[in-house]
Amino acid sequence: MKKCTFILAAMLFTFGAYAQQKTETTAETVKTQQPKDVNKVLEFKNAEYDFGKIPFGKSAEYSLTIKNISKEPVTLERVQVSCGCTTPKYQQGEKIAPNESATVTLGFNGNSQGHFSKSVTLYFSDGMSRVVTFKGETYKTPEESAPANKGVEKMKKSGK
Repeated sequence: MKKCTFILAAMLFTFGAYAQQKTETTAETVKTQQPKDVNKVLEFKNAEYDFGKIPFGKSAEYSLTIKNISKEPVTLERVQVSCGCTTPKYQQGEKIAPNESATVTLGFNGNSQGHFSKSVTLYFSDGMSRVVTFKGETYKTPEESAPANKGVEKMKKSGK
């Protein structure tokens, strides 16, 4: 029994020793591992948008403009929405050249009653990402028109 325990411990030690490989950390590997600061590369217009009041069930959309303020092109890789009530329209894999802009249209189906706040995450090349938000409030319109005012009808008939 002592032999088996000793052999097992020796094997574990040997495997553990081989698993420990030293990786060299150079300035170049650190640079490629950390994503760039998205705010130093891209400028966002309407990153926090307010729809205000919209009718319940009526869809609404707005445009988010992304401008490349760096000296290198940036690729819009994907757009991820927080729920099914939000629809993004964009060109996946679109390259944004320096000093050029791209547009992402974000739609909301309006089927959330009352106040709403939604988020959308945009993913770019070089590991960059940005969360944008939009909010608003839906209201219900009356299903029937207001009841007739009988006093007005009486005034019309009497000629007053």
